[in-house]
Amino acid sequence: MGGYFSPMPTAPIYLDHAATTPVRPEVLEAMLPYLGRERFGNPSSAHQIGRTARAGLELARQQVADALGVEQRDVLFTSGGTEANNFAIIGAALAARRTGAMGGVAVAATEHKSTLAAAHAVREFGGAEHVIPVAASGLIESEALDAALALRPALLSVMWVNNETGVIQPIERIAHACAAAGVPFHTDMVQAFGKLPASLEKLPVTFATVSGHKIGAPKGVGALIARDRSQLSPLIHGGGQQGGLRPGTENIAAAVGLGRAAVLAVREQAAEAGRLEALRTELLRRIRTALPEVAVAGEAAPRAPYILNLLIPGADSEALLMHLDLAGIAASGGSACASGATEPSHVLLAMGYPRELAAGAIRLSLGRETTPAEIASAAEAVSAVVAKVRRLAEVLGRG
Repeated sequence: MGGYFSPMPTAPIYLDHAATTPVRPEVLEAMLPYLGRERFGNPSSAHQIGRTARAGLELARQQVADALGVEQRDVLFTSGGTEANNFAIIGAALAARRTGAMGGVAVAATEHKSTLAAAHAVREFGGAEHVIPVAASGLIESEALDAALALRPALLSVMWVNNETGVIQPIERIAHACAAAGVPFHTDMVQAFGKLPASLEKLPVTFATVSGHKIGAPKGVGALIARDRSQLSPLIHGGGQQGGLRPGTENIAAAVGLGRAAVLAVREQAAEAGRLEALRTELLRRIRTALPEVAVAGEAAPRAPYILNLLIPGADSEALLMHLDLAGIAASGGSACASGATEPSHVLLAMGYPRELAAGAIRLSLGRETTPAEIASAAEAVSAVVAKVRRLAEVLGRG
């Protein structure tokens, strides 16, 4: 076969858990009564069937609250992380308008696209948009944070764990700096919730975003934690559900799934984090044995234990991912929300990586189903695919 990696595993090896995770059996079991005729009622109805549905919804709200160390009333269910990020950023800017001009927002340069797009929307509505630069490590340094706070934004938003690199921001320091400056603080916890010991109990965080499908709940459900509702305006208008801030009949089955997944993820977090970090270390060791020139995005910074972002010189991300898929390895080039993009990652460019190196980035993200045997197979596949893609690039270059 000319050295090509051709064997296809009997089942694909899934290394894209930062994009989404399979629904856990325990979560599906909890949801089923609310998907059928058993507990189908509208939770706003006063009769017994409605009250039964309401009980399931409020139990889920309490489970999410307990997992995060917040009050039950702080949990507003949404359709996912993107809605929750938009809700916090645009909602805070709109709320600030009650006291004068449209409020401005400050967001980190490495935020998820939903946060950056929401900040752009604030600018289009007449508010200010400030993008906070990051260091080469991917971390926000004190000087940049102080400069952003000096602008007195209506909200400052920094994600806890970067979805592409796994870099963990110093959220405690940022939250306390915002509190001291009197600036509301929002953090996107989508990649931290259930993966790190990420409690809000003792942190002055005003708003936080979580998403279900990153922790074994279904797609299409998330939550915005809103501790100070006076600093939030609704983006959807209608009835009085969820205090009138996020009206509409709630998706009870999905909320129940999120609540159950939150309980399980927090219970298993410490043990699973240790296991995944060991697997990630072994994966990198094996890959670097064959490809010592490979760089790791954010390697100098604290990182979540399940994300490995490789920068591979002389290879194109799109070609790498295509050939990995053919070899039975499911990976991504970064955020799954930017699929189809031909430009290098905005996260890697903001960290100062050269465009040609960022163009060869692939993200391998591990999860509950990842095994040592899969790690060994994946490392072999990555090494073989890189060699193949480089050879093809040379042939095309000569042609």
